[in-house]
Amino acid sequence: MMLCKLSLKNFKKSFKDYAIYFFTLILGVAVFYIFNAIDSQTIMLEVTSSTRDIIKLMTNMLSGVSVFISFVLGFLIIYASRFLMKRRRREFGIYMTLGMSKGSISKILLLETLLIGVISLLIGLGSGIMLSQVMSIFVANMFEASLTKFTFVISIPAIIKTVGYFGIMYIIVMIFNTINVSKCKLIDLIYANKKTEKVRLKNPILCVILFVISSCALAYAYYLVTMRFNEMEAMYEILIPIAIGCISTFLIFWSLSGMLLKIVMSLKKFYYKGLNSFTFRQISSKINTTVMGVSVICIFLFLTICVLSSALSLKNSLNANINELAPVDIQIMKTLNVPPGTKGYTNEQIEDSKISILETLERLNFDSSKYFTDVIDTKIYATNDFTVKDALASAYDEVIKSYPLLNYDTAEAIITVSEYNELARLFNKEEISLGENEYAIVADFDQWVNIRNLSLKENIPITILGKTYYPKYEECLDGFIYISSNHINTGIFVLPDDAVNESILEENILTANYNALNEEAKKEIEQRIIDLDKEEYTKNTSISASTRISIEEASTGLGAMVTFIGIYLGIIFLITSAALLALKELSESADNKERYKMLRKIGVDEKMIHKSLFWQILIFFLAPLLLACIHSIFGIQFCNIILSTMGTDQLLGSILMTAAVLLIIYGGYFLITYYSSKWIIEEK
Repeated sequence: MMLCKLSLKNFKKSFKDYAIYFFTLILGVAVFYIFNAIDSQTIMLEVTSSTRDIIKLMTNMLSGVSVFISFVLGFLIIYASRFLMKRRRREFGIYMTLGMSKGSISKILLLETLLIGVISLLIGLGSGIMLSQVMSIFVANMFEASLTKFTFVISIPAIIKTVGYFGIMYIIVMIFNTINVSKCKLIDLIYANKKTEKVRLKNPILCVILFVISSCALAYAYYLVTMRFNEMEAMYEILIPIAIGCISTFLIFWSLSGMLLKIVMSLKKFYYKGLNSFTFRQISSKINTTVMGVSVICIFLFLTICVLSSALSLKNSLNANINELAPVDIQIMKTLNVPPGTKGYTNEQIEDSKISILETLERLNFDSSKYFTDVIDTKIYATNDFTVKDALASAYDEVIKSYPLLNYDTAEAIITVSEYNELARLFNKEEISLGENEYAIVADFDQWVNIRNLSLKENIPITILGKTYYPKYEECLDGFIYISSNHINTGIFVLPDDAVNESILEENILTANYNALNEEAKKEIEQRIIDLDKEEYTKNTSISASTRISIEEASTGLGAMVTFIGIYLGIIFLITSAALLALKELSESADNKERYKMLRKIGVDEKMIHKSLFWQILIFFLAPLLLACIHSIFGIQFCNIILSTMGTDQLLGSILMTAAVLLIIYGGYFLITYYSSKWIIEEK
């Protein structure tokens, strides 16, 4: 009972010490609950069965990510407990001097940790439950679902999962604290406040040399991931610039910790003004003793910025792409099947290929005239005598150096100019006019546009069925044939109408809009197409359909998954980074109490002390953030290369949203750290 009272009294007395710890735990619990409760929150949404499957897949992925998140938060809780232990070493020494055993001290810590955990868990769960209702609106907006059945939902599985994960973390923390107390020596506890971390002076010339070398190495890593990525022959090669970046980040902070004070000291008027000499000595000491920690935090912040910006950009771009890249309701494709064990097409298949898709649908008892409008029948041609390598011709040697992994033996797709123009009018794209011996290339996948432009600029001729054609334009024209949510057209050759014949016919495409006035009617027509009994007609040909509704659902699902996982990871990385900085700063403030007392004794007023403290904490928080922002400029460019087919046109908005999240969470930790540090150094 006595130990319980003492634990409760200590908790009340040290509440301000626990402010960062509380804030971090509450945020962690709330975020953990919110993302694990999405499945329960989406039950009320009116969505299609396919969207429901996408949401289920997303929640399963989030559950997997939660395991990783729990390890990150577990590490953070252990680090925070270590700070609190360090903060109270002298207190424990007094307890032992008064005759208290290490076992009793362990019990006090156990009760305090349990009390902190229970309070944080309750407040965090309460906050999470309230905020998860707002998440329902966000999820409904993501999936364009109706919220007419909205009710206040509490997810029992999410609560159980959150309590379970955090319970395991706290058991580990309790064991960790008990082991730490058992290892403590009385002499070390009593004189804990007298000890300071050893600071080794660094050779300034060596620091300058290392700073220049690491900066150049970092620039080279940036160059590799943004300019030379396409030349990498295997994905593991990306580990090289990553390793260079991590090592260079560490060396930059290591060299800066030795250079900073020397640079400031050389500016004598600035250095001896006010408390600048004290302030910058403190900053130099902090960075000097936490080079590895600051480097890790910088990388965490870099990951936060890249993950959040790219995830939000991808989601916005996918949604924006739908209107442009899926301007019609449906495309039905009919492709010839090559029977197993045979080469080429049978006479029956060739005859079947001459039957239009409209006639095929009629044979399947589907009345196209009743359900479709704006119908266009298009033929795509291809021949093995005209491959990507043939199209590149003399540009092939240059292209293969930059893009060694591409398949250059694929037959090129061909369309006649009149049929392309029909699609262009329907897609609101520019029409093309060609002479009898001219060709054009239509593409919208940036990487392939660059490849195609190399051959076009060299005016490379092509030969189709014995006739030669020359490029009319020196660059690709923007356009596409197949509806999609992404820019995936690697290039299709547009030729005069008499350039091809049925002997090289590869595929038929039917493009149309639904004869419907609203979304419900469109879904009914789509369901009729899905229910068609194609088994009777797929011996010789393969029939498949791509619809705007299915593209929207798939795009929305992918955008939602990437966005939720990105936000989840981004926020946790941000919380971890900010909390580590805050705890380190609070630990420094506790260790430096005597120095601030000395400043007061020599006549320094509180305003100057608080100003010095403010600049110390601000620079300590800004140092890893500034380098992380520089990393992110090139990191986001690398992400754009990876996600180029999906579009990254909405990048500015996502960067602004990421900046807002950084300002709220990182800025919040900065303010809490500053005011907590003020309280710690106050003379009582």
